[in-house]
Amino acid sequence: MAKKKNKNGTVQYDSDNIQVLKGLEAVRMRPGMYVGGTDDKALHHLAYEIVDNSIDEALAGRCDRINITINDDNSISIADNGVGIPVAPHPTEKISALQVVHTMLHAGGKFDNAAYKVSGGLHGVGAAAVNALSEWMEVEVKRDGHVWLQRYERGIPQYDVKKVRRLKRGEPTGTVTTFKFDPVIFIDLEGGYKFETLRNRFREMAFVTSNIYIGLTDLRTEIPRETAFFFDGGVASFVRYLNRNRVSLHSPIHVKKEVENMEVEVAMQYTNGISVNEYSFANTIYTPDGGTHLSGFRSALTRAINNYARKAGLLKEKDKNFSSDDTREGMTAVISIKHPDPQFESQTKVKLMNNDVSSAVSSIAYEMLSNFLEENPREGKKIVERCLTSSRARDAARKARELVMRKSALESLTLPGKLADCSERDPNKCELYIVEGDSAGGSAKQGRDRHFQAILPLRGKILNTERARLDKILANNEVKALISALGTGIGDSFDVSNLRYGRVIIMTDADVDGSHIRTLLLTFIFRYMPELIEKGHLYIAQPPLYSVKVGKEIKYTYTEDEQNAFMKGLNGQKVGIQRYKGLGEMNPEQLWETTMDPAVRTLLQVTIEDAVMADHTFDMLMGTEVAPRRRFITTHANEVRNLDV
Repeated sequence: MAKKKNKNGTVQYDSDNIQVLKGLEAVRMRPGMYVGGTDDKALHHLAYEIVDNSIDEALAGRCDRINITINDDNSISIADNGVGIPVAPHPTEKISALQVVHTMLHAGGKFDNAAYKVSGGLHGVGAAAVNALSEWMEVEVKRDGHVWLQRYERGIPQYDVKKVRRLKRGEPTGTVTTFKFDPVIFIDLEGGYKFETLRNRFREMAFVTSNIYIGLTDLRTEIPRETAFFFDGGVASFVRYLNRNRVSLHSPIHVKKEVENMEVEVAMQYTNGISVNEYSFANTIYTPDGGTHLSGFRSALTRAINNYARKAGLLKEKDKNFSSDDTREGMTAVISIKHPDPQFESQTKVKLMNNDVSSAVSSIAYEMLSNFLEENPREGKKIVERCLTSSRARDAARKARELVMRKSALESLTLPGKLADCSERDPNKCELYIVEGDSAGGSAKQGRDRHFQAILPLRGKILNTERARLDKILANNEVKALISALGTGIGDSFDVSNLRYGRVIIMTDADVDGSHIRTLLLTFIFRYMPELIEKGHLYIAQPPLYSVKVGKEIKYTYTEDEQNAFMKGLNGQKVGIQRYKGLGEMNPEQLWETTMDPAVRTLLQVTIEDAVMADHTFDMLMGTEVAPRRRFITTHANEVRNLDV
């Protein structure tokens, strides 16, 4: 129908412009509102939504086993031994309750506390949203003496719920949901689900849902990959797992208590490290942005340690109280609450908003920690001394940070000999290449597009920031130059909105030293500027490993496999081969046409899919403990021997 227009040619805004989206149309039109987007993270969220429903069955005491299978066609099956989704006709909708759950938004059994005292699914949206965003979905239900089945395609039922067969004697009840994500919605995700990402998420679920078996199988490989989790120690086991490669100051402090119809479980432990590791869960759902349960714990922690330190005479009258940062350094904590009516910030449930949770967690955590400190004075003294060291180092870091950020310091660090800036002033159009060495830096400066590409050469290796406190880090010239060039500040003063370059690109040599420098830079950014990664600003350049001259033509190859495949296709032709061990071996033109030209280059974007695994990896590779690193190197020794570096 033709749109009505005003006299000036613009389209009129009237009742004809109001659209009514029926059924699941809204989900397919705006998937970001329901699963957070259409990227890799959102894809995995589809699986989490269905598994969360099975976990809810477990929390209700009706399920103790969940099996997840990634099928060879990239569909995924989630099976539980719960009571099964109801299949009888809904009293008002006049269709099967199974179909209601999967085709109608805000339909489910969790709006009251009759069937589920505690659950993660609250809005009646999860299963329907997954169905809407799937190319197809099949739900098999075992209950009421029969096996029932219904299939959907892009959210549309293909037939009514039907009986398949009678249940065999002794056959358990439950629900099996199998679905394949819709490639029309999730574009360029041919790789599908990542086994490691799902494994890490389900491990967390098993820790915070004690005595539940969770199995994961991947049938896409020639030899299926399998793993399973079952823990009976609650979140205390989770803390031990997180700190398995760290030296701890004491055994985990743990409490599990029910108050005001809410269950609160907290475990914490101090280590000799300097990083803070906090993980919060609400009704077994990980809340990466924290919320009221995390803020309640933090306030209790600071108050309990300050009160104990004063009472024990470890903080003198003239000493100022510890800050929250002082008391959290080197700490690993897991906070898990189960609430009958949790309020999340959005459908993706990244942050808990209930006000009553903060006071409940604070009260329980304060009592737990105060009792531990009183009953264990030797460990209490170690903790307070650790906080004192942290406080002094933080003061020194603040002074060093102020020095680094002064205008005079900024000017001295951005002289042409160090940072070759670009002329463009819109950060979204600018790129900063962090380059290893003056030689490669010189080639990059000559080969770049000066309009939007800036070059920051590093002299030698930066400090290992996994082992150093912030005041020592800020004394390192290479780190100071990087902070000044980025413009974001660091620590408490970090502000990603001040970032001067939309892309920050690490470009190092393809040898052992280059890999080490890249790892040092990644460690620093992960620990002190994680938002650069979270907001998608950090990249790794992919320079070629070989150039092959065939006649007058030059072919660049970027991996060993690509090189071998190219050589096989030459059929014995005479060629000239150069293996690049360093960026400095390339002239400016070669560096531009292989690694810096946006039209042909390959950039690897750095992401954090799993914070627990990332923290463990950096701690293992860059921390003070040698044994875990030795085990890692020994395990991968054969792979290293086969690398031509």
